[in-house]
Amino acid sequence: GKISNLYACCARVWIPDIEEVWKSAELTKDYKNGDASLQLMLEDGKNLEHKLDPKTKNLPYLRNPDILVGENDLTALSYLHEPAVLHNLKVRFIDSKLIYTYCGIVLVAINPYETLPIYGTDIINAYSGQNMGDMDPHIFAVAEEAYKQMARDERNQSIIVSGESGAGKTVSAKYAMRYFATVSGSASEANVEEKVLASNPIMEAIGNAKTTRNDNSSRFGKYIEIGFDNRYRIIGANMRTYLLEKSRVVFQADEERNYHIFYQLCASSHLPEFKNLKLSNANDFLYTRQGCSPIIDGVDDTKELCTTRHAFSLLGINESHQMGLFQVLAAILHLGNVEIKDKDSDSSFIPPNNHHLTKFCELVGVTYEDMAQWLCHRKLKTASETYIKTLPRLQATNARDALSKHIYAKLFNWIVEHVNKALVTNIKQHSFIGVLDIYGFETFEINSFEQFCINYANEKLQQQFNMHVFKLEQEEYMKEQIPWTLIDFYDNQPCINLIEAKMGVLDLLDEECRMPKGSDDSWAQKLYNTHLKTCSLFEKPRMSNRAFIIQHFADKVEYQCEGFLEKNKDTVNEEQIKVLKASKFDLLVELFQDEGKVTSPTGQAPGTGGRTRLSVKPDKNRDNSSKEHKKTVGCQFRNSLQMLMETLNATTPHYVRCIKPNDFKLAFSFDPKRAVQQLRACGVLETIRISAAGFPSRWTYQEFFSRYRVLMKQKDVLSDKKLTCRNVLEKLVEDQDKYQFGKTKIFFRAGQVAYLEKLRADKLRAACIRIQKTIRCWLARKKYLRMRDAAITIQRFTRGYQARCLAKFMRRTQAAIIIQKYQKMYVARKRYRQKQAAALAIQTILRAYMARQKYQALLRQHKAVIIQKHARGLLARRWYKRCLSSIVYLQCCIRRMRARRELKKLKIEARSVEHFKKLNKGMENKIMQLQRKIDEQSKENKSVNERLAGLENTYATESERLRGELGRLRGVEEDARSKGNQVNCLLEELEKLKKELSTTQQEKKTIEDWAQSYKGQMEKVRSHLVTFFPPFYSSCLSNTSCLCLEFPHSPLPHCVNQKMARAIAAETQQLETDLNEERSRYQNLLTEHLRLEEKYDDLKEHISKTGHRRTDSTHSSNESEYTYKSEFAESEEGSLAAEVRMDTSLTLKLQKRLTELEQEKQSLRNELENKEEQFQRARARDESEFKKARGAELEYESLKRQELESENKKLKHDLAEMRKSLLGGAASSAGAPGSPAYKVLLDQLNSSCEELEVRKEEVLILRSQLVSQKEAMQHKETMTEVAVHVEDISKLKDADELKQAYIGLKDTNRLLEHQLQTQRRSYDSEVESLRGELQNVKEENNRQQQLLAQNLQLPPEARIEASLQHEITRLTNENLDLMEQLEKQDRTIRKLKKQLKVYSKRIGEMGAGQAEGQTSPGQTVDEPIRPVNIPRREKDFQGMLEYKKEDELKLVKNLILELKPRGVAVNLIPGLPAYILFMCLRHADYVNDDQKVRTLLTSTINSIKKILKKRGDDFETVSFWLANTCRFLHCLKQYSGDDVFMKHNTSRQNEHCLSNFDLTEYRSVISDLAIQIYQQLIKCMENTLQPMIVSGMLEHETIQGVSGVKPTGLRKRTSSIADEGTYTLDSILRQLNAFHSTMCQHGTDPELIKQVVKQQFYVIGAVTLNNLLLRKDMCSWSKGMQIRYNVSQLEEWLRDKGLMNCGAKETLEPLIQAAQLLQVKKKTDEDAEAICSMCLALTTAQIVKVLNLYTPVNEFEERVSVSFIRTIQTRLRDRCESPQLLMDTKMIYPITFPFNPSSLALETIQIPSSLNLAFLTRV
Repeated sequence: GKISNLYACCARVWIPDIEEVWKSAELTKDYKNGDASLQLMLEDGKNLEHKLDPKTKNLPYLRNPDILVGENDLTALSYLHEPAVLHNLKVRFIDSKLIYTYCGIVLVAINPYETLPIYGTDIINAYSGQNMGDMDPHIFAVAEEAYKQMARDERNQSIIVSGESGAGKTVSAKYAMRYFATVSGSASEANVEEKVLASNPIMEAIGNAKTTRNDNSSRFGKYIEIGFDNRYRIIGANMRTYLLEKSRVVFQADEERNYHIFYQLCASSHLPEFKNLKLSNANDFLYTRQGCSPIIDGVDDTKELCTTRHAFSLLGINESHQMGLFQVLAAILHLGNVEIKDKDSDSSFIPPNNHHLTKFCELVGVTYEDMAQWLCHRKLKTASETYIKTLPRLQATNARDALSKHIYAKLFNWIVEHVNKALVTNIKQHSFIGVLDIYGFETFEINSFEQFCINYANEKLQQQFNMHVFKLEQEEYMKEQIPWTLIDFYDNQPCINLIEAKMGVLDLLDEECRMPKGSDDSWAQKLYNTHLKTCSLFEKPRMSNRAFIIQHFADKVEYQCEGFLEKNKDTVNEEQIKVLKASKFDLLVELFQDEGKVTSPTGQAPGTGGRTRLSVKPDKNRDNSSKEHKKTVGCQFRNSLQMLMETLNATTPHYVRCIKPNDFKLAFSFDPKRAVQQLRACGVLETIRISAAGFPSRWTYQEFFSRYRVLMKQKDVLSDKKLTCRNVLEKLVEDQDKYQFGKTKIFFRAGQVAYLEKLRADKLRAACIRIQKTIRCWLARKKYLRMRDAAITIQRFTRGYQARCLAKFMRRTQAAIIIQKYQKMYVARKRYRQKQAAALAIQTILRAYMARQKYQALLRQHKAVIIQKHARGLLARRWYKRCLSSIVYLQCCIRRMRARRELKKLKIEARSVEHFKKLNKGMENKIMQLQRKIDEQSKENKSVNERLAGLENTYATESERLRGELGRLRGVEEDARSKGNQVNCLLEELEKLKKELSTTQQEKKTIEDWAQSYKGQMEKVRSHLVTFFPPFYSSCLSNTSCLCLEFPHSPLPHCVNQKMARAIAAETQQLETDLNEERSRYQNLLTEHLRLEEKYDDLKEHISKTGHRRTDSTHSSNESEYTYKSEFAESEEGSLAAEVRMDTSLTLKLQKRLTELEQEKQSLRNELENKEEQFQRARARDESEFKKARGAELEYESLKRQELESENKKLKHDLAEMRKSLLGGAASSAGAPGSPAYKVLLDQLNSSCEELEVRKEEVLILRSQLVSQKEAMQHKETMTEVAVHVEDISKLKDADELKQAYIGLKDTNRLLEHQLQTQRRSYDSEVESLRGELQNVKEENNRQQQLLAQNLQLPPEARIEASLQHEITRLTNENLDLMEQLEKQDRTIRKLKKQLKVYSKRIGEMGAGQAEGQTSPGQTVDEPIRPVNIPRREKDFQGMLEYKKEDELKLVKNLILELKPRGVAVNLIPGLPAYILFMCLRHADYVNDDQKVRTLLTSTINSIKKILKKRGDDFETVSFWLANTCRFLHCLKQYSGDDVFMKHNTSRQNEHCLSNFDLTEYRSVISDLAIQIYQQLIKCMENTLQPMIVSGMLEHETIQGVSGVKPTGLRKRTSSIADEGTYTLDSILRQLNAFHSTMCQHGTDPELIKQVVKQQFYVIGAVTLNNLLLRKDMCSWSKGMQIRYNVSQLEEWLRDKGLMNCGAKETLEPLIQAAQLLQVKKKTDEDAEAICSMCLALTTAQIVKVLNLYTPVNEFEERVSVSFIRTIQTRLRDRCESPQLLMDTKMIYPITFPFNPSSLALETIQIPSSLNLAFLTRV
């Protein structure tokens, strides 16, 4: 059932693919048990039926949820299998540009083929000290883990870097070594870490070459042991090499090169020192031209040789040895060009005087004849005789090449040996870290002896790797005490036995090599006979009898037997070696000094020969017997490999697997086929398989509870989290075998976490849908109601508007109808009357005519009728007579017929009489209805006649009214016509006036331009006069001003003033910028100077420890520390005293560097003083320019002061009432509504609001008055100008005066308005401060109530403890307040005592005078001794302290060295030690003792340095002496006698100024000391804050429940749930409070506190942002919310401390913008534009990095698309910024010490007895 749930519709799976290896698909139909196939849909939309294997019925691999894609650790994936691993690596590499990924204990590194900015010192510092799981995967994280485990576990470590050629092994190993060198430093001054790194360019030059796969491929394996002392600092290193590819010296394939060193020499052949080598272009030598690719793009071989030579020098290989090495290398090139020709078929010869052979012999110091002889011959020895045999040309050429390879191998060994000698040390090695950089598994089309050795080594390494992984898994299970069952994993011991066991491949190969007639074919047959039937891992190819196949852990490899024996023997002509040993060239003899015992190099295969000497001491192998040295290459390699495995097994291994993403060196291009091959070969998938076979997913109980709390019901949650998790899991997962409960963790089988994630996602999705439904319903209803209200409102207004429009339309329509009616009536009547008159005329004529015509017609008719009558009568009578007879007859017939019918009808009707009755009745009804209608019609007719009569009357009256209205309208029309004519006249006149005005303005403009040009000429003349004729200028100034008044006023002076102001502001800004840069540079030099001083002191201490004498550091260095001549003398004296065993050159270099730094320091100090003087002058100039404006402002302020004072008193009175009421009320109800305090606060708030309204009204009234005055003046000005232009141009002077007067008034109004606004702002600030106090009181009240509520909720014991803690805190605060009050009262008492003494003295004097007057000469009076003498001393006290010279050490000891800030100094007034020292200094100045002044200052400075060196990590000590040093510096300035520093002094303080010595130079020295103390303070704070920042700002969930816990891999991250030992944001705030309170308690200057806080916040922001940029798990939406909340808390802290304007908030801007970037939308172009405009404080690299790292925590979040990131990069392309990714956490802002005079009078200072300074005498 569970499987069917996982393989439901829409589930995503992986299916095999030929091109992409694995392809993603989605189920379109649920899978049911027993189905033979799956219905899938690919990502391109294509449907596919995937048939299952009928035997295994294995279902395809499931895809991980999108939320897990891109994880840092592959073991964090829910489904662990090959496609998931491949996809995760591809997403990280292609989309996120992340090349490192963890896979359990393995770091997978993919070569980007591009230089990435992720290896700088800032990245190293970021990874230093971090846990491996806390940061994103990196080679530095692996190196840090190895370094940390070495120190923690006291066990040696090793880093095993493997991968095929071009995968980046060498670079990874190099970066690991760089990390160790940077982090650990060296234990001595010999810069061992630099030497370790310097070995890299040497080994790359002689051991690396260009191949088709890699431009810098290592052609040998190496294992470097980096040694550390007991303090884990680098003391040395040792290198072992394996499998040098010697065959490359004589042969290279196409597109490949020989070793780099040959090309470096050829490229540098033009240099003078290389002339005797006779080298030329690389294409001229056979050994360097075969690959046809002598140049690598982007590599300068000449520069590379310089780097190599520098590295040789650094490692102690001097110039003569270097030239000897180059001489041997050049000889090899010349030897390759020696041409050997055929003499006959069995012999060959070298032509005489061969140029290259001659040069070879010269370079190596051998005779030409001997070398020519043995290149073409060889000596054969038998039992009885020795004879010489000629060699054919081919064999001679092979012998020549063998000699070249042999020489190069010897040279390689010599260099490695001397590098090891340079890296060895005499300090005892405590531990080491080994870095193994060796070939990965290789398989080619043709595989020979080289590949066999490489794959054999990888089999051994893989076995060690498998055992280590297996061991770690078993240890984890045992530690958690869960049932352990053996996990089946691949053991490659059978393959290793096949190779190295007795009768194995190597054993048979050695045996065949010992046979006289052994051959490759016979060896192959032995292999077939021995292993073909007995070992399943050994196979024979079908088509070959000279090859064999071995099944390695990664793949099957077919090896060709040809060449195995020859390469295993590695023979070379002994006579050639003897010739070389007889050389006059010492270096060559040294190379071959052990050749008497061996004829083949130790451990070097001819193709890939290797170095087998594993020990650091090279003499051990030389003592072995001759038989030992005659081992074959395979045997030696097996032994060296066994020693390597023993070394690795004795260490804790760390694995780095390098992957080559493609074969074409394309940047960030990923080929899945090649990647899978390498993943299988390097054992990563085997790690996955081992992990997946057990319980790969592991959760702590707390993490499981936090993640799956949503799946629990309230009743399931118990107090015991472990029991809760157990109960819930039993309900959720039925199969008990799918999980196990450990001591601290829950272990899950593969896929179980994915199942739980599915349940969690379903639950969250259902809850999300429910929330969305509810919220959308609420939003929709809210929107509907809002739209409904809006619609109703719109309808109301629309309908009203329509109604008004309709009414207006109806009124207009009715009026129009009436007008139309009367108009139409009039027209109709007129037309009717015209027609009527015409009609009457026509009718009259027509009727007359018709009457006449009618009369004529009637007359004719009458006559015709008479005629017709008679004619017709005749005819009628005739016709009648004719028809009558016919008609009578017809009538008779018809009547007869009708009669019959009538009879018949009558008969019928007689029968139906009722019918007639009905008919008659219907007729009666109709008659009645008609009668009724006639009556109604008559009534209606009557009413209509009445209405018609009424309408006629109305019409008559209305017509009369309209006639009158028409007449009136005609009169109005006439008036309008006349007025229109008047308007036209006025418009014409207006046009004329406008034309006149424009001409007048033109004339005015012309005059103004002329005046401006004249004014410019006058300015030039004035400047000329000022420059050359100052007296003449002063005499002519009045005349010039008179001339200027004759011309109209020009705005030029105002513009000039503005330009001058802008120029001054710009110059001031530039000066400030330059000053800050100079300060920063100077302070950096000061830091370097301090570092050199400390180094110098350490050297002197080291010399003193070794028994040498030196001058007393207390006196000699004290006196000469900051007097430069004596300082140099002391350093020379110290160096002479240490001359015997000290490195003189180092001392001289230090002295020279010290001298240069002092000179540069002095020059920078002078330049700084010049800059400050310029800045002061500019500031003074600004002050003088604005002095006049300030005068008026001061007058206005004097008028307002009394009012403000009264308001201030009133406010203070209100505040006092408020405090009394708050203190008087109960704590629980102090702030409740209705309480007295609440009423008082409410009344004060209301009165404040009323006062504010009154102020606003006053401001509005003043502004309206100003506006009215301005308008009036403008009106007057325009009227004046018009009048002037109309009357006379010469009267412009009056207009000018008026304008000047108006401008003056306007300036006055502006000043008044400015002053009013200033007063308003001050008032607002006071109101705001009162509101702040009110808010603080409310917050305190709320806090007390919350504490009370919390205490009530706690159990009794905890309640008592909390109340006690609260009471202790309250009492501590009260104690501090009481101590402050006590100090104030002490000061008051001292003042009162002094006044009392003065008064008692006066009284005593008055009493003495009276007694003297009253006493007679004979009387005796007692003399008042004590009352008189003591006050006299007080009167003479001048604020000085006297001490004896021998007490100076005691003074310094008691006041500086032994004074504890936490002890005695707590109760002192701030800065008391500084005051005491200054008072002592004043006395030395008073007595004019320059020696005493110098020694006191020098002792003080050196003692402060000494105490800082001793307790420099104690913040309180550093803060205390920073405050006192600054106060001492301020005292030196305040009492220096300079007018600049005496402005704020009282007259008494001015009397205390120094009188004899100018201590300006010492002020600069003390300022430098203060800078050093400040930097030490910052360092202390950083050391304290550093461990808290990441935990408190990033990892701890300040807002609980916002960010969910994602599944983690093997390397657990630091939990975000706060444990007892973890730091939170409150920890940071508490620490900041501690820092701030300490500095305030020590009396640190407020400006200095601001600078310290700014630096603190910069460190917090920089460290947090850097960590965010290196941690993928922190880049999520929820984390952005956490960061913004944390930043807001920091801002709240600044606001509480009143430090919002110190610049600290601005330092957090990059972090704020990064948090915003995590939260904003990241999809559209508009979002990209918004991000670019928002993230101005972030660099492009940081923005892109955050977007690449952005990871959804929940499935509902979306990833950032690659196209969106490309859009951002395109938009930010034009930004000019540094490409640095991380912020510089070591950057310190330049510090300044603004002068802060003290109001404390020196004569009032009392010295507490606790300081033990009784030997000081007050003067």
